[in-house]
Amino acid sequence: MKTLATTLFLSLALAGVGAQAAGVEQAKSSAQVATELQAAKASGQYTFGELDYPPALPQKTSLSSQEVQAELQQAKVSGQYTFGELQYPPVVATSGSAKSRADVQQELAQAKASGQYTFGELEYPPISR
Repeated sequence: MKTLATTLFLSLALAGVGAQAAGVEQAKSSAQVATELQAAKASGQYTFGELDYPPALPQKTSLSSQEVQAELQQAKVSGQYTFGELQYPPVVATSGSAKSRADVQQELAQAKASGQYTFGELEYPPISR
């Protein structure tokens, strides 16, 4: 039994060493690493810190500056463009179902009357009446 266990252990150990040796890559010299780092910096693939993560990939486009500005204005008008955290996620404007100011004020008055509207932390959760 000892012989069988020893033989099994040695064969597994040799198999592990062989598998490890197959996965070992050639070690790079510091000159090769420095060259790769410079190339990554030049192509914009190297970033430092959280602000540049994930790295921006260079974009190939045939649009002119005026076309980009026009697309930006269209996105702002349609509600697809936001700025800052307060406007996230963007709300896409729906056409044809816009409510008038009077309709919104009437809905607010109904919500206040039924107790569905609260203001501030002291009134949360709303108390049903």
